[in-house]
Amino acid sequence: MATAKKSSSSRRSSSSKSGTRRSSASGRRAKTAAKKKSTHPSSSSSSSKGRKYSSKAQSKVGKVMREYKSDKLKSGGNAKVKSRKQAIAIGISEARKSGAKVPRKKAA
Repeated sequence: MATAKKSSSSRRSSSSKSGTRRSSASGRRAKTAAKKKSTHPSSSSSSSKGRKYSSKAQSKVGKVMREYKSDKLKSGGNAKVKSRKQAIAIGISEARKSGAKVPRKKAA
């Protein structure tokens, strides 16, 4: 057994630096892939952390989306909202103003 380790270390020293990097990188990938598989399914679920959006916020966004689908949603002045993402953003901002539980805006 000790001779096998000795021969493998001599192989490492004889190979180029880039060759050892490649082999160690592939070894790292295999280890991280094994770690991802071994995680518990309950740790990735959001139920343990609670709801991100409150039911009040969800109903606000739902109301705004119904307005958007019936072409009655306007942004600010007279301009109609044309994109779905913009409609959702309007609904979330209205929910924030009304005091519903909504995650903070991400810093740009």
